[in-house]
Amino acid sequence: MDLATIVGIIVGFGLVAAAMMLGGGLMWFINPPSALIVIGGTIGATLINYPLKDIFNVVGVARHVFFHKPTSLPETIETLIGMSKTARREGILALEKKIEELDDPFFAKGVGLMVDGIEPGTLSKIMQTELEFLEERHRLGAEVFTTMGNFAPAMGMVGTLIGLVQMLMQMEDPSAIGPAMAVALITTFYGIILANLLFLPIAGKLKTRSAQEILEKQMIISGILSVQSGDNPRILEQKLHSFIPPDERKPAV
Repeated sequence: MDLATIVGIIVGFGLVAAAMMLGGGLMWFINPPSALIVIGGTIGATLINYPLKDIFNVVGVARHVFFHKPTSLPETIETLIGMSKTARREGILALEKKIEELDDPFFAKGVGLMVDGIEPGTLSKIMQTELEFLEERHRLGAEVFTTMGNFAPAMGMVGTLIGLVQMLMQMEDPSAIGPAMAVALITTFYGIILANLLFLPIAGKLKTRSAQEILEKQMIISGILSVQSGDNPRILEQKLHSFIPPDERKPAV
């Protein structure tokens, strides 16, 4: 579980709720019609904007925001260097037994193609194509949440207009002005809160996760091609170290 995401949501919404309570009362800001306008309008607009299949796929992508197993690039480098030593000593086919030890399906697929004797150019093309579609799926997930972040404040403004119309239509009844004005203001509040404390931050986290994963996959492709070409393990180590910051580089044993 990603602690930063959970803490961020708790702190963000918690401090806003605390400010509401200190200012008078939390119940003042609970308005079901406003919530229906913002949440319903945002969901409806998003469903119109994207195919239903893409919306369902985003649910799986969004899990990476809350449940993310961090990968260690130095450990991946050590694994590739070990493969390089094995391949130079025993041959490429000796790496077949290593495939089952790999947790990353992408990594395992690349090693499997190498063991099968696929030409380097073809292997690189296959892996890059898979990487491109992985990046596209991640991009779509972040885009959907960005779109929701754009729609929510707009739905808030719609609620504001509805509340103002209700208020103006009931000017002869002073008791009805207050509830109508509450809908007008609270709906905008809901839209801004959802956009800036939930949808847009989730989109940003997904973009960050995607960039990290794409970097790792690119390093894996580079490492597999080097192992296949028979590069010296020291050369491979220096090549892969260029993918990570200097303070994370550890010399191979």
